[in-house]
Amino acid sequence: MSQEVHLQTTPEEIAHAFDEAPPAADLSNYAFEDWVTLAVFWLMAGCVFLQFFTRYVLNDSYAWTEEIATNCLIGVVFLGSVMCVRLSRHIQVDVLYHYLPLPVARALAIFVDLVRIVFFAYACWLMWRYVAIVAHERMVTVDLPRNIVFYSVMAGFVLMLIRSIQVFVANQRRGYSVLEKPEEFHKVED
Repeated sequence: MSQEVHLQTTPEEIAHAFDEAPPAADLSNYAFEDWVTLAVFWLMAGCVFLQFFTRYVLNDSYAWTEEIATNCLIGVVFLGSVMCVRLSRHIQVDVLYHYLPLPVARALAIFVDLVRIVFFAYACWLMWRYVAIVAHERMVTVDLPRNIVFYSVMAGFVLMLIRSIQVFVANQRRGYSVLEKPEEFHKVED
């Protein structure tokens, strides 16, 4: 049976822990679309809080907050996906690449990159057609055009297409992708 060990910490040791300078914040990994996504997220959070407050505190809910929050969530999902494409963080299965010969694994990784580019190009085209069909619809509770939401989805797909092309070019220059060497993409900087 093991016993827990509790080390005594003096108030002086705790106070000296605050003497060290905090590490510098590194915002270089974030792109423009990440900041737009953050703004849309906080707009959504504000709407959800307002909806909660008006419904449960004032007992008189604002109906428009739910629609705005839902539309913001759509924007957060598609604009946030751009970051996942840029950083190669979408769900992927890389176990097969460890068992394939290197030339075959490299060819398969290139094929996956090209399929991703074609998929996002097709999604952009589909969204362009869809927005043209429903361009004049209005939101239900707020008198705003619904195409604001659809254009944010289309912008997300266009940005994912651009970022997937950038990832493809970077993978070609590097000579491998995250599928082939995932450990190279998960290094923790000291």
